Amino acid sequence: MAAEHSANAFQIVAANGSVIFSESPVPCNRGLVYHRDESGLFRLASPSVMGWARRGNCCCCDSPVAIYQVSFGANINVPTDPAGTVEPISLALAVDGEIDPSSTMIYTPAAVGDFGSVSTAILVAVPWICRCSTVSVRNTSAQAVGVQNANIVFNFVGVRR
Repeated sequence: MAAEHSANAFQIVAANGSVIFSESPVPCNRGLVYHRDESGLFRLASPSVMGWARRGNCCCCDSPVAIYQVSFGANINVPTDPAGTVEPISLALAVDGEIDPSSTMIYTPAAVGDFGSVSTAILVAVPWICRCSTVSVRNTSAQAVGVQNANIVFNFVGVRR
């Protein structure tokens, strides 16, 4: 199962704001990745594991975990309107509202308006007992960041027991 969401139009993302995704070229048809267009939040579901409850396992320590690979890429810049300051700018993936430091993407433009390409990929574990987790792409810079051609892909890797 794979799902792809994109936002090709230029958008300005405020400091600590989320990248908004407006298109779903390959939506999830199994209900494992939920997204409302014009939103920056994705909900990843842990699929029910066949036979899990019948085996009598009830400890959260033994519960299976759904694994997703989340890949993101975009072109970013310091926008010209409102004019920002030339300094390093960054985006990162947030899982359940918390930034994953290993997903931080940093770009230092030569001038305001200059675009650079950033990308990252992480694995997200969704415990069966919790049922779901949320993922978003956040601006971790101190200023607004321009984002264009944003693309995020969710690949369901499988269930780890």
